[in-house]
Amino acid sequence: MSENESRKGVGLIAFKSVKEGLETETILKNEGYAVRVTLPPENLIKGCDLAIEFDTVEQLGIERVLKANKINYLDILSIDVGTGVRPLEIIKTVDYGDSIMVRAAQMKITFDKETGIILNISGGGCPDVPHLYMQLIDKKLTEAPRPKEVGYTLCGMMLDRAFEEALKIYADLQVKKC
Repeated sequence: MSENESRKGVGLIAFKSVKEGLETETILKNEGYAVRVTLPPENLIKGCDLAIEFDTVEQLGIERVLKANKINYLDILSIDVGTGVRPLEIIKTVDYGDSIMVRAAQMKITFDKETGIILNISGGGCPDVPHLYMQLIDKKLTEAPRPKEVGYTLCGMMLDRAFEEALKIYADLQVKKC
């Protein structure tokens, strides 16, 4: 099956605020839906936007959960990936040899491959970025607080996505050392 065939029937729930989107993701996952937070397609971005991606086969059930939980959202969109419109990829990594940078949207976290120490946090323009930097810098990935627990904006949410990927990469590196 091609990538386009496997991605046909992608639905997106668009939100006005990051908080509403993150709370909805948790509720839908707790209800058993396979959803993920993503960025909307470029032509639908209106600023610090985020969306929840889902399989449109589940749309009716998801709409029931949204209504039952009185969740406010901007719109539910059906994206036909075959038309070339698809959600933006969020996670990218760069291996610098002794360190790895993980980028989620505009937020980046760089960590030492050997020790797991967070070397840098950068990107974004949200007011909580300096706070996130102070909470995470010079801490080991496995001991640092999750950005979603200490941040409160889209930048914090995106940094948490990068952090989550960094944890996976670091864990894989530790297994390979054994």
